[in-house]
Amino acid sequence: MAANDDDESTAVIVGVLAGIVLAVVAVVYGASAGKGYKPATAPVAAEIAPVGEALAKVYFAIGKAELDEADKGVVGKTLEALGANPKAIVLLSGFHDPSGDSAKNAELAKQRAKAVRDALVAGGVAADRIKFRKPESTVGTGSPEEGRRVEIRVQ
Repeated sequence: MAANDDDESTAVIVGVLAGIVLAVVAVVYGASAGKGYKPATAPVAAEIAPVGEALAKVYFAIGKAELDEADKGVVGKTLEALGANPKAIVLLSGFHDPSGDSAKNAELAKQRAKAVRDALVAGGVAADRIKFRKPESTVGTGSPEEGRRVEIRVQ
């Protein structure tokens, strides 16, 4: 009877060790198989460099992110430029003047770029052709009026 107990103990130990070995192999294999894998929910941070001069600039009032009716004329100009190059994209960069809270201004610059995007999409520009680019510095250059702008590039 004691021999049976020893055999059972040995079988249990071998089974546990085999399970551990299989678990280690599965972890190692799983880790190596997933190299280079990026989940679909991970944000894509593709930086698009601006090329050439801006096609147009849209200016905003202090603390505002709404376009004036006159500014919506950039839609036609943008559509015309896109028509000349069917593979081109629209690159939007928002800016703000140096006054006020820098964090709020950075968000305002982003909201301005989104307002321009919304006007372009409403005017017929395909949303998948519009990209955003955060400039190295969102503080616009020149006068405060010049600083509160969104630059539109078709490239």
